[in-house]
Amino acid sequence: MAHRHDQGWKRVLYAFGYSMKGLKACWEGEEAFRQELLFLIPLLPLGLWLGESPVERAMLVGSLLMVPIVELLNSAIEANVDRFGPERHELSARAKDIASAAVFTSILFAAVIWLLILVPKWL
Repeated sequence: MAHRHDQGWKRVLYAFGYSMKGLKACWEGEEAFRQELLFLIPLLPLGLWLGESPVERAMLVGSLLMVPIVELLNSAIEANVDRFGPERHELSARAKDIASAAVFTSILFAAVIWLLILVPKWL
C-alpha cells in the first residue's frame, strides 16, 4: 500500500484523504447511499430534538448513522465481487445478497429503535 511507512499526523492525513475518496466514490456510484443520506439529513436533527435524554438522542441518531455505515460496507463488498468479472457465481451472489441483507437489517434496526423510543411518548 502506498505511504505505508508514514507515521503520526502524516498517516492520519493520508487516511482521512482515503476516507474522503471512498465517501465520494460511494456518493457518485451508489444511488442507495445517496438516498440514505438524503433521508439522514432531516432525520438527524429530528432525532436530536425528539430524544428527551442523552441516551435517547444517541440511540435515535446512532441507529440512523448505522445505515450509511453498513451501506458503505455493502458497496465495498459489491465492488470487490464485481472486480472479478460479470459472470454469475453462487458464492458471489451469496456475498452480495448477505451484504444487502445487512443493509436491510440496519434499516430495520433504526426503525425499531425509533418506534421503541417514540411510540410510548405518543400513546
